[in-house]
Amino acid sequence: MQMPSRVLEGNRPAVNPQVRRICQRDTLSRDDPRLWGLHRAARVLKKADRTSPLRCGRKRDVWARELSTIYSQAAANQWSASRDMPWSDLPKLSAQVESAVGQIMTFLTENEFAALYVPARFIPRIHPHYREVVEVLAMQVVDEARHAEAFTRRAEAGGAGLGTTATSGQLSLKTLLEEPDFTTATFLLCVMGEGTFLTLLRFLGEHAPDRVTATLARLAHRDEARHVAFGTEHMRYVFEREPDMRLSMAAAVERRSQMLASISGLSSYVHDALVVFAGGGISIPQIRTGSRHVAELQREMDRARRERLQSLGFELS
Repeated sequence: MQMPSRVLEGNRPAVNPQVRRICQRDTLSRDDPRLWGLHRAARVLKKADRTSPLRCGRKRDVWARELSTIYSQAAANQWSASRDMPWSDLPKLSAQVESAVGQIMTFLTENEFAALYVPARFIPRIHPHYREVVEVLAMQVVDEARHAEAFTRRAEAGGAGLGTTATSGQLSLKTLLEEPDFTTATFLLCVMGEGTFLTLLRFLGEHAPDRVTATLARLAHRDEARHVAFGTEHMRYVFEREPDMRLSMAAAVERRSQMLASISGLSSYVHDALVVFAGGGISIPQIRTGSRHVAELQREMDRARRERLQSLGFELS
């Protein structure tokens, strides 16, 4: 690290009066795009390069409450797909059920990569003074990478392997990756997307045909709950300061819905796999049972989604 050219008493770097006034504000230099560095921690203030790739330089852009709690829980609850999964307990399932598991794991893996790419794209844009946000997002990336590994391993462990990839997943990922605003992307991914994912993972755990799949769904659900918590707390922080942003978020959901209108809902591959998974097979009674469970899942997804939005102050018709 380059040492400052002039040092005051106590070996502190000299800071000009204008910068000192900036640093005494509640928002500190976090809200001043001209400055760079971990100002309070490093005590060294320098002007930032105007070509800096950082775009999220205001506290409002990225902040959320409970960041320390979310990060601490993430660090304490890391798990390993090799060490913590009871792979030796995996039974021999029927070919139809195992194929359904493989198709569902394919769908989950594709969604996990979307949930990995989005925060990874924003991390290098966030000012380092918001290190708590960077730490939480970095843990999200680690979580999603582990989920993708574990879901893929489960698909392959039973012999069925990965299933069919639907174009809906690719288009859904495209709309998320093209969103330039951190708050909007966080709302679409963490609140809307991963919030719905929580309901699906709970469903998979309840209807799992084996202990390995049940354990995987439970551990992934625990991780995803933290991601949803971050997204929800970020939105609360933003809405408290800019209530009209709810209109922008509603418009973003509408835009994305229009882009995905032709592929709304679960793909037929995933829907049919969930029916076989929840019903336990392909006999007529099993298909009827599975269809009933999947219909209940879709109603619960809608109910939980509406509940999350109402908790954030949205007025729903």
